[in-house]
Amino acid sequence: MKVAIVHDWLVAPGGAEKVLEQIIECFPDADVFSVVDFLEDRRPLAGRPVTTSFIQRLPFARTRYRAYLPLMPLAIERFDLSNYDLIITSSRAVAKGAVVGPDQTHISYVHSLMRYAWDLQHQYLRESNLVSGPKSWAARVVLHYLRGWDAQSSNGIDRLIANSQSLAGRMMKMYRRHAVVIPPPVDVNEFELRTEKDDFYLTVSRMVPHKRVDLIVETFNATPQRKLIVIGDGPQMASVRANAGPNVTILGYQPFGVLKDYLARARAFVFAAEEDFDIVPLEAQACGTPVIAFGKGGALETVVPVGDPHPTGVFFARQTVVSMLDAIDRFERLSAYITPAACRANAERFSARVFRRAFMAEVTRTIAAGGRHRSAVELGDRVEWARPDLATREFGWADDTAPKSSWEH
Repeated sequence: MKVAIVHDWLVAPGGAEKVLEQIIECFPDADVFSVVDFLEDRRPLAGRPVTTSFIQRLPFARTRYRAYLPLMPLAIERFDLSNYDLIITSSRAVAKGAVVGPDQTHISYVHSLMRYAWDLQHQYLRESNLVSGPKSWAARVVLHYLRGWDAQSSNGIDRLIANSQSLAGRMMKMYRRHAVVIPPPVDVNEFELRTEKDDFYLTVSRMVPHKRVDLIVETFNATPQRKLIVIGDGPQMASVRANAGPNVTILGYQPFGVLKDYLARARAFVFAAEEDFDIVPLEAQACGTPVIAFGKGGALETVVPVGDPHPTGVFFARQTVVSMLDAIDRFERLSAYITPAACRANAERFSARVFRRAFMAEVTRTIAAGGRHRSAVELGDRVEWARPDLATREFGWADDTAPKSSWEH
């Protein structure tokens, strides 16, 4: 069986690239495709070469690749995947639009939708100063085109997999398609549990508008007795650094070893974005670090609030300074109810091993449903657990009576 894996773009390591790494682990002989590949850390690719598109050779593609978004549907569609039996797309924008034939199986793991073309269109236009004028009309035409292409591209997928219930619900609304939910993997073995914490709060994020790092910094400016460490880089770096008070330290991009150390020592991790899923709050919990998060989207599925059994953090209701300050105050009053052991146990529910099992179960089920009655062993020697006899032993069901994923939306 020939397998192709198609990813949007390879620029910086993030949550999507960690999913890609585990998919490659499942299919070590697969060929990898991406619109561009400027990834310096080759660990997610396990040393594999990458076939890139014509955008790779366009001016300023390394730093301005997002400016070529209107060309990306064409770039994805130009990949010749006709010689592959199984196509797996790892998509947060355009990868799922890969062109496949009727005798090929297409499984798409979706990290996010192009929300700037859907429900966040008006917010995106405001933040980009494109509310009116000729540039605004041009942007709206492009977004209209992307929205139509995005909806149509979902029709060529045999199995949609969402990274959260939040995203699955959005996909049902926009695509009218059900999606299986398999949360992304957290490599908990990369993180050590630490019970003693230092007196600082931490946030780690790409500095783009929807991550709301600016809001976190503004909130800690209003409470100067508390220390905040900010790790990450991006387009908003200059403005975030300029607005940071003396109690806020901006470290920029940091290597994994430094990031892991801060995650383990922080009093709490602060997360202000509305994301379908974000891995870093779970990485913090893997270190035994509680989370203070905006109570919407995927955070509701990864953080256990105080009041529930074995809590791991607290939520704030609105993306405002007042609401976040209230959550920090509540956390400090109730932190005795949150234990590092509970945080670690919650993170272990999202381990890489759990992800690979759930993902390969869906691959096996999808191929069988398409009339391709191959043994799962043909998919690679690392997935022998997916054989009917091992499925019975591991999951307690026979192959022909296997239930849908426990995360099925």
